[in-house]
Amino acid sequence: MRRFAIRRVDRLGRIVIPIYLRQAMGLGEGDSLEMYADGGKIVLEKYVPSCFFCGVTEELKVFKRKNICIACLKQAQEVTE
Repeated sequence: MRRFAIRRVDRLGRIVIPIYLRQAMGLGEGDSLEMYADGGKIVLEKYVPSCFFCGVTEELKVFKRKNICIACLKQAQEVTE
């Protein structure tokens, strides 16, 4: 059975995501969401950090506010040597 909810946008542009939707997506307090427009829809997806260069999601370091995996970081170091 598909459940849906109708929510009003407050004056600051916020909405409340119902708990059953947060639980279904595994969202907890402090988690980040990606959002984008797709036609007439606003799509929300759980944000999974990934390497800025190759898209890998494991062993990430942050450099100048960008996620970079260890492999790409090593490649960058080799280029500068």
